[in-house]
Formats: sequence, C-alpha cells, structure tokens
Amino acid sequence: MTDGFALLAGAQAYLLEAVKGVPADGWSSATPCSEWTVGQVYNHARLDQSALTMQITGVVPIGDPFVPEPAVGADPVAELESVLKRATAAWESVRESEVAPTPMGPMPPSAATAVAALDAALHAWDIARSTGQDLPLDDELAAGISEAAGHVVTFVRDSFGKFGPEVPATGDAGAAARLLAFSGRDPQWRPKA
Repeated sequence: MTDGFALLAGAQAYLLEAVKGVPADGWSSATPCSEWTVGQVYNHARLDQSALTMQITGVVPIGDPFVPEPAVGADPVAELESVLKRATAAWESVRESEVAPTPMGPMPPSAATAVAALDAALHAWDIARSTGQDLPLDDELAAGISEAAGHVVTFVRDSFGKFGPEVPATGDAGAAARLLAFSGRDPQWRPKA
C-alpha cells in the first residue's frame, strides 16, 4: 500500500520549493490552468490544502479554492509554510484512525493524504513550469499519487469541471508525464515567449 503521508510530505516540499522560486514579477504569469495566473494557482493550492482538512479541523478556508484571487500576500512563502504546517498537523491527528473525514467523504487516512499530495504536486508543477523553473515533477512521486489521481481526477472533472480533458501521452511517457496528461495538462506546456 502506498504511504500517503510520505507522498504528502514530498508533494508539500515540491510545492514550497516551486513557490520559493517564483520571481517578484511572476505572479501574473500564465499557467497550464488556462483561466488562472500563477497567483491564482498559488491561492488555489494554498486554499485546497486547508479545505482538504476542514472536516478534521473545523476551520473553513478564507476564500473559495475554485475562485482564487490573483493577488498574493506580502510573504507568500511564509503564508504557504503556515498552511502546510497546519494541514500536516491535521492529517497527523487522524493517522491512526480507520477513516478520515474529507470533503469527498470518509477515506482511509493514507488515501486522503495521497489526494492532498496529488493536489500539491500538480500545482507545484504548474507554478514551476509557468515561471521557468527547472523543477520537474518527480516520476517516483507521480507514480505514488497516480492511484489517488485515478479516483479523484475523474470525479472532480465530471462533478465540478475543474480538470481539463485528458491529454494523450506518448507510449514511452514516464509516470510524471502520464499523470500530467491524465489531469488535463500537456506535459510539454511552456509559457509563451
């Protein structure tokens, strides 16, 4: 069985590294999420990490993850670090439980944390790619969260229209490229010059 807690730690570290690499003028850059800027993807990812634990903490995020603001706070890195710390503590509080409450219904804690890892990893890639960072999605991390993606992406795509249609992946594509394509992202996407 995949260790969702380890996947989440890796995905959160990836997200934090991508956010640390955003240049001061990079927040308004276009992203693979065609309707959103880097600032909006950042706010979505930040709010999602809180929303995924709100049934555990009882704290509703301030803002709608699906309608993220383009502006970021004065210190987006510190803000994200704080969110990730609280989310990790929430997940740790249910680690030994049979099920964890989530916005998608009760799930085993390892599966729920894999869902949170999926969200963090995909948006880390979006941010890194959009701001020209050499920070690819790791194949091992992608392979680990692929099972969660199989359950969640189709549900969210069909229920909320929040993932684009699956993009064809080449037969020799690695785990990261296959995951990106499944989630509606072109693994070769680059910002326009």
